[in-house]
Amino acid sequence: MRTDLFDFELPATSIALRPASPRDAARMLVVQADGALSDRIVSELPQWLKPGDQLVVNDTKVISAQLKGRRIGRETEPKIEATLIKRLDGSRWQALVKPAKRLAPGDIVRFGNEGKVCLLGHLDAEVEAKGEEGEVTLSFSFHGPTLDQAIADLGTPPLPPYIASKRTPDDRDAADYQTMFAANQGAVAAPTAGLHFTPGLEAALRSRGVGLHRLTLHVGAGTFLPVKVEETSEHRMHAEWGSISADTAAALNAARANGGRIVAVGTTSLRLLESATTEDGTTQPFDGETSIFITPGYRFRAVDILMTNFHLPRSTLFMLVSAFSGLDTMKRAYAHAIARGYRFYSYGDACLLFRRPH
Repeated sequence: MRTDLFDFELPATSIALRPASPRDAARMLVVQADGALSDRIVSELPQWLKPGDQLVVNDTKVISAQLKGRRIGRETEPKIEATLIKRLDGSRWQALVKPAKRLAPGDIVRFGNEGKVCLLGHLDAEVEAKGEEGEVTLSFSFHGPTLDQAIADLGTPPLPPYIASKRTPDDRDAADYQTMFAANQGAVAAPTAGLHFTPGLEAALRSRGVGLHRLTLHVGAGTFLPVKVEETSEHRMHAEWGSISADTAAALNAARANGGRIVAVGTTSLRLLESATTEDGTTQPFDGETSIFITPGYRFRAVDILMTNFHLPRSTLFMLVSAFSGLDTMKRAYAHAIARGYRFYSYGDACLLFRRPH
């Protein structure tokens, strides 16, 4: 399909720069299977679900993936900014760096700034390789948990560019940009639909008879990128690591056999569930990478209802929701949301989408 079919105009004023407080006070646009729209709030979610339905959340934890430092060992020591995007092994990460032209393979970057030096001292990394568009492979001087702690000490949460370009990230973001389910470190972007949940909402869902299950998908920086090719078939999807336990897979299969619906909280949960589910609708345990790219025409195997935020024009995520609910329906829903003042993107409001019949 042509990428421009997924374009739309979004006023800059629609982009949320802070989350709703409390989190479940955010608005929620319900898009039913027949395309009907209802303006609600997130705390009303239990009313839209039935006893026996199963909610699936992503328990990935955002790391402090934004690092600042300088190149050392040469005559000049230019400042370098790096955003970690993918762990390769215990000491190596893929990263996006600025300015990439100041780095060459073999260079050493020393991370740490005055007043914020990790307990282990400075954190050094060698540029092992350079790729396209500012991407490099960094080999750090620390390894494993020691490296994780150094990154946590020195880094800051990597706010999406559409927020960070409008205001300076601050201490509030360290808490705001983490879901209440966050447990397994490894994401460089939050699974933002999960940001709407509170302990009170979880308790209300359980009282309703709705189950709650966790999976892990470490969200990569590619989630922010618009699709630049003219045809969706030409787009190369970034790979992300995910895991679904045998217990979770068995619980979802049992619930589905008893007529329960599977509710994915976020496109990350949906993508991993669809990657782990066979043609006949059986969800398997999963441990590995997925680069599934869902566009209109895809036949959903695992997920009946999707709770998600409002996404960027021309993004793979807007393509995914268009596959789930229909492109015309989602364009109409987004036009409604813009006209009614819904807040878009990571800190914005939610949609609750009921899957369009195949």
